[in-house]
Amino acid sequence: MQRIAFYDLDKTITRQATFGPLIFHIIRHYSLGRAFLVPIMAAFGIAYLLGLTSRTRLKERNLALLVGTHPRVDYLQQIGSSFARETLDRNILPAALAQIAEDQRAGYRIVIASASYRFYVEAIAKGIGVTDVVATDLQSSSAEHYRSAIAGKNCYGRQKLAMVNDWMKQEGLDRQLCHLRFYSDHVSDMPCLEWANEPFATNAHTALKVQAEQRGWPVLNWLSIS
Repeated sequence: MQRIAFYDLDKTITRQATFGPLIFHIIRHYSLGRAFLVPIMAAFGIAYLLGLTSRTRLKERNLALLVGTHPRVDYLQQIGSSFARETLDRNILPAALAQIAEDQRAGYRIVIASASYRFYVEAIAKGIGVTDVVATDLQSSSAEHYRSAIAGKNCYGRQKLAMVNDWMKQEGLDRQLCHLRFYSDHVSDMPCLEWANEPFATNAHTALKVQAEQRGWPVLNWLSIS
């Protein structure tokens, strides 16, 4: 029986969501002149909250404002590496690292499954000793350039579950022969949590906490012990 533990990233392993800090990291260290674009990004966020644009389109527009429409692969890798170092220094919950280590000792293969962009999720994962990542990918416009557009689907909600299942197939893993844990803070991950053998509502916001209590799932609070 293969044991796999899936972890969401934002507000599960990290104390706060990562995209806001990424914006200011890029502006501070790579493109100070783009600071004037922050109000435009905020306006996109309001449009999303009002239902005037999709989550996918919001992410694509904001990334394009930050790094351009055809960023170089090596440029994003550089940003991913430096942002990962900052995240590891300032935004990782020690209790999350302790649970990852405990799962590893128990024989679980650790996978980070995140809606955030792969170019920095992989760098953060590497920094905490995790190899396997399921995340939102960018389209390629050439061998040297990405497009600031999502390849396939945003790794969120039901699409995250579909992408996790695709990853398992690519790895030659049979769901029926696996014991799965899933840790997440957000109700959008209900499809993944319901699919897992052991779901953990972790640092859960109110909506997920209600769902977890109704189903008898463990509710973990790593914020209170970090």
